[in-house]
Amino acid sequence: RNMISRSEMHNGVTPAIGDCVYTSCYCEENVWKLCDFVRREQTAPLDQLDVVFISNENRTVPLWEQKSGQGEEPVIWDYHVVLLQTVPQSGYLIYDLDSELPFPCHANIYIHKALRSDQNLKPQYHRKLRVIPANDFLSRFSSDRSHMKNSDGTWKMPPHPTLPSALQTNLEDFISVSPFVGWGVVYSLQSFTHRYSPSPASSSAGPAHP
Repeated sequence: RNMISRSEMHNGVTPAIGDCVYTSCYCEENVWKLCDFVRREQTAPLDQLDVVFISNENRTVPLWEQKSGQGEEPVIWDYHVVLLQTVPQSGYLIYDLDSELPFPCHANIYIHKALRSDQNLKPQYHRKLRVIPANDFLSRFSSDRSHMKNSDGTWKMPPHPTLPSALQTNLEDFISVSPFVGWGVVYSLQSFTHRYSPSPASSSAGPAHP
């Protein structure tokens, strides 16, 4: 079982969670800023970082341990984005700015507590995960934020004031769970768990029936 020491857990490659650039409902931009911080400050080799888009064909993906959740009930997102770090000889860390779990969190713990398993879920809630190298995400991602506007042009949630919108958008290519679209590798939750949680993460973190 791969374990990460306490010192590594306290020395993440990003700022402390309270110092990160964060805007509610703009998880893809929040993670882009985390990647940009690592690139600028050189706190880790960029090739140790991947960006993970969590979604499915129905845009209904349950996540537990979310700050916007209530009790043991999951939050049902259309998609969610986290940062994944490979720590050589140690394992993997996940950075989720919307989670109640530690920041960063060992991948084994995050998968066990936040993603859990699709085993007890209806098929429309099964998760897929697109894993994209951080360098590709930084150089290719573009969003005009149109998905966050109402039909009258007002914001569903206001964007970060210092981050300008792009003229074009390819956000859908990153959210898509088709292996024939976009960048990176698309995993089922089961295959993602086998890849990034070397120990047998529990596939039964309690019953779940969104």
